Amino acid sequence: MTPPYTRPTTSPKDMTELETGGRDPERASVAERTDGAQARVIAPAKGRTIALRDLNAYYGDTHAVRGVSLDYAANQVTAMIGPSGCGKSTLVRCINRMHEEVPGARAEGQVTLDDIDIYGDGVDPTSVRRVVGMVFQKPNPFPTMSIFDNVAAGIRLSGTRGVDLRERVEWALACAGLWDEVRDRLGAPGVGLSGGQQQRLCIARTIAVEPEVILMDEPCSALDPIATLRIEDLIQDLKERYTIVIVTHNMQQAARVADTTAFMLNGELIEHAPTEKIFSQPADTRTEEYVTGKFG
Repeated sequence: MTPPYTRPTTSPKDMTELETGGRDPERASVAERTDGAQARVIAPAKGRTIALRDLNAYYGDTHAVRGVSLDYAANQVTAMIGPSGCGKSTLVRCINRMHEEVPGARAEGQVTLDDIDIYGDGVDPTSVRRVVGMVFQKPNPFPTMSIFDNVAAGIRLSGTRGVDLRERVEWALACAGLWDEVRDRLGAPGVGLSGGQQQRLCIARTIAVEPEVILMDEPCSALDPIATLRIEDLIQDLKERYTIVIVTHNMQQAARVADTTAFMLNGELIEHAPTEKIFSQPADTRTEEYVTGKFG
């Protein structure tokens, strides 16, 4: 059973109230301060829409993502598919401004979370990454931390005030489908868990800070089939609360978990449509060739 937990319901009446941590569960997003201070982020009860407009990403002179415009619907799972090197992981990393952390890398264009441009003036990248969480290909629990401290790490770093830390950790572990398996050993090392459990631990760590969006970059590629199915079931549960974007090379996985699927090739978006249509009646012959295994 999921431990009882309710999101804060204080509703900010103006931008200045963001300093007190006020949250509106019905309407909250990345917020730009009008006084020039760094942007603050507040989390909503449900996921938010993402819109990319003419997004370009570079590694030095290499043009990795080329003029992509794409909409991600709130509380849906969107799968990003395409051959290795097509730009899908780079595109996803632009959504939470991780791409710019690579030396020599840069992004151009617009990425909006609801109606706020996350690349706009005054928006703090660290705040963006709190709202747009990331789960990586290989489980990466903090090696020196316990199960409890792995989940609590993000909460502590975000400086969230008035939070019952134990309650929030238990809630996040339950949401990640891990609570019943670890409730009696929260002080044990996180790295002592199985691969699938470690990945769910990392998901719990991500959702503990209450993001609006969860990005997953091939989250099951290092897992066995049983652990993979557990993660896929979890994704279906999580989309009730979050907007989810998943990068995958596994066509069957995309068909199982995604509401819509976007196909990329050579840095360009070729097609984005409901998943059933992508796999049964794609509009572009290149999409058909890829999903039927003729290349890639």
